[in-house]
Amino acid sequence: MSKLALVFAATLIAFAANADELLYTEADFASVPKFDAHVHANRQGPEFLDIARKDGFELLSINVDYPDFPPLANQAKVAHTLKALDPGRFHFAATFPMKGYDGKGWAAATIRHLDAEFAQGALAVKVWKNIGMVERNAQGRLIMLDDPGFDPVMNHLAEKRIPLIAHQGEPKNCWLPLDQMTTENDRSYFREHPEYHMYLHPEQPSLETILAARDRMIERHPDLAVDGAHMGSLEWDFDLLGQFLDAHPNAVVDLAARLTNVQYQSVRNHDKVRAFFIRYQDRLLYGTDLTDNPPSPQERAQNPPREEGGIAAEADHFWRSDWLYLATTGSQRIDALNAEVKGLGLPKAVIDKIYWSNARREFHLRP
Repeated sequence: MSKLALVFAATLIAFAANADELLYTEADFASVPKFDAHVHANRQGPEFLDIARKDGFELLSINVDYPDFPPLANQAKVAHTLKALDPGRFHFAATFPMKGYDGKGWAAATIRHLDAEFAQGALAVKVWKNIGMVERNAQGRLIMLDDPGFDPVMNHLAEKRIPLIAHQGEPKNCWLPLDQMTTENDRSYFREHPEYHMYLHPEQPSLETILAARDRMIERHPDLAVDGAHMGSLEWDFDLLGQFLDAHPNAVVDLAARLTNVQYQSVRNHDKVRAFFIRYQDRLLYGTDLTDNPPSPQERAQNPPREEGGIAAEADHFWRSDWLYLATTGSQRIDALNAEVKGLGLPKAVIDKIYWSNARREFHLRP
């Protein structure tokens, strides 16, 4: 073999050895297929879909029984309309109200309601933090997610292979005073939503109590696929989050509204955060919590916060900032941390899973 051939062979071997470390660039953003697995499209305007097409995203819009959002029937109507406009790009998750939970017919009525939403194309079902933090039974006790009254619904979802998106608890910052919170987006949200700021309500269950109830429900329904929204409310401790994922093989988590919490930690231990994302690359879904609500003078702070310029400018800003952080080694200023944050520079193969194939697998969409 000639010297030139040897050099060429060595180059190929080195290339193959480093293939897993090939990175996307900032310029690749719009051309790579992506999936935002956690948004809230509550308005029928075309802007959200338009920017999703431009930036290369599919969307999963999640209906939520949340007082700051339109009524559930309105959310469902918007979801059906947008799904019909662009069924290949727009997807949605249904939910159910807790009204009448103590009644004998609640589970059967809820299953009928959800089946009607599945017939309209719903890919998943969302439960919100009102379970565990707000809703009470006839005896005045908080209803937790492991309450047996949910079992018929969870069994039905498991039988139909419909994932449950579970927002249980809140970020750890929720149990801290405002001046001790680690990110400004959490600080602004809980300043505007004191009813959910658990530091102000010491009579309420701890985060650990709420998550333990969630975990007992998962253990009782091992065939149920569970998407732990907002990093499963374990965004503050990657060791605990890894233990959760190891213990529950049918669980994934999304990153929605928790990337600044991740960045807070990567400023302090970049290598640990990057290693976590690589190790659990099959269990993480990209998501933002971007919300397109009808305009209202009563609007309160959101997490992530709303920006000037409408949903198109807001989505483009957050999506590009997150891409820079996750996919490249570039640095950027993150206002919520008042800090410069270096990107994780995750390999292309990892980015493709987190941004695309994991969500399509979880929600049973075609490859």
